[in-house]
Amino acid sequence: MSDTSHATPDPEPFRIRDGDLDDLASILAKTMADVRQHGVILDRLGSEPAPAPASPQPAHDAPAAGPASSKPTDGPTSVFILALGGEAYAVELAALSTWVNHLLLPIYGREISTTRPWCALWHEHPEAVARLHALWLAWQQFTDAEAGLPGPSTWHRDHLDQTLVHLRAPDGPFAACTTSPTRPNHRVLATPAPEQPGPTA
Repeated sequence: MSDTSHATPDPEPFRIRDGDLDDLASILAKTMADVRQHGVILDRLGSEPAPAPASPQPAHDAPAAGPASSKPTDGPTSVFILALGGEAYAVELAALSTWVNHLLLPIYGREISTTRPWCALWHEHPEAVARLHALWLAWQQFTDAEAGLPGPSTWHRDHLDQTLVHLRAPDGPFAACTTSPTRPNHRVLATPAPEQPGPTA
């Protein structure tokens, strides 16, 4: 008959106090949002073209090239989405859509009404794309650890609040889109025609 007096007892189950569950749920939600954002950034980095090889160093007896002789870069001069075109624009819009649909709207979407409209086809409104992209760029900067502890508060006050006020105003870019989910209607507002110069006296 075997001796069971030295058998290892089963470990005690790990218990979490009810008061700590809310904190853990909040930490988990933030971690999941961070993971999603890191995925978006990695997708963007993976879609960027490889940097051009460095130019060879000039010979010691060759004159140094001054600023006037430097060639302009082939890439976009701005990270703003309106400065992009073609595939670069499509890639950036896809990354922006991920952020808007999985972070911005679930947290800050609020109820849709005639006094606070929203269009599910926001990506077809140029003003909305421009404002949301600027908001996303600011979010990336102000939620970074280098922004310090006040960074998120600054983003809410100076960027998020202002953007939502303009986008969701009754006369904003979504004003022509019906807000009723039973009778949706999507219409991009017409751009004002440029003024024609009148005859001079």
